Amino acid sequence: MRKQLLVVAALAAGPLMPVAVPAQSFHQASAEHFAGLALECVHREYPNKIAHVLQSDADARPPRELTPAFYGCFDWHSSVHGHWQLVRFLRQFPDSALASRARAALAASLTSERLAAEARYLDGAGRRSFERPYGLAWLLQLSAELREWQDPDAQRWAKDIQPLEQRAAARLAEWLPKLSHPIRIGEHSQTAFAFGLVLDWARASGDQKMADLLSRRSLHFYAADRDCPLRYEPGGQDFLSPCIAEADLMRRVFTSAEFADWLGGFLPGIPGNGGGGWLPPAVVTDASDGKLAHLDGLNLSRAWMLEGIASALAESDPRRAAVLAAAADNARAGLTSVTGAHYAGGHWLGSFAMYLASQRGLPIR
Repeated sequence: MRKQLLVVAALAAGPLMPVAVPAQSFHQASAEHFAGLALECVHREYPNKIAHVLQSDADARPPRELTPAFYGCFDWHSSVHGHWQLVRFLRQFPDSALASRARAALAASLTSERLAAEARYLDGAGRRSFERPYGLAWLLQLSAELREWQDPDAQRWAKDIQPLEQRAAARLAEWLPKLSHPIRIGEHSQTAFAFGLVLDWARASGDQKMADLLSRRSLHFYAADRDCPLRYEPGGQDFLSPCIAEADLMRRVFTSAEFADWLGGFLPGIPGNGGGGWLPPAVVTDASDGKLAHLDGLNLSRAWMLEGIASALAESDPRRAAVLAAAADNARAGLTSVTGAHYAGGHWLGSFAMYLASQRGLPIR
């Protein structure tokens, strides 16, 4: 455990860059620690929290039969982004000592048969809102990661996941025009965070229709927003910031000039003095409590979203230094929490740490 803490602390102490960078800019040992947490859980069936609507006694089945690809890591969405994490890790560190284990774990899960069963599950009666939007957004992010990886195994997995990918995208495309209001909470149902992941997938996969739909709905929901009440954050079990996530989404939708202007009205309290104290990290009082431990994830997601916001601001923008300073503070707090000491956080925080450390959401310059 002490070695794990030192590894993660080393990454937390490192510099945070505002743009996407090569894998070697963060510590391989830290990435292996994060990947190790995913390897411990992607095929661990219990404990398990399922979001499962039963139509009859026949639907009362164990997780490995209901969703045979994504039954581990406590819940479906954590299993999905645990698999995403392993793909991301392999792309970044193909020569790691953990690479063969990570590849074997993916091969065991991402078979055509298991993924076909996942697609059938999604089609089942009463599952229209299953994992919408959070889990579906991560599923599309997994698909995007596979598509981008020029590896024979990855290309096979990308092909086999396509039926599930298509169903997830169709489910969201059907829902978006009907959604009358954005969902502004700090947990799974939040729309801004999911829209960002799905928009990145749409652009990576060439789905212009989805990209246009998301851009229109984002503008409809958020373009007129002003004075986001950041002082009311965080909620006691948030792992996403409603205000920061919205800004991170809108930097993907607006031009840089439009975003800089919009941000001034949306978050007018960002200082121009370069300090990060305007958004201090949240403190977890009991890391063994799954809901309270959400705040560790909040620090991680805040950090990558703040880096995203900074990436859309001109270097001369006086707010940029304060945004990056707050990102650094939240990253240090978040990364040092990814110890794996408690399964309540260990089953998912590694994915958030990998997303932050590998700068997945940032534009490549």
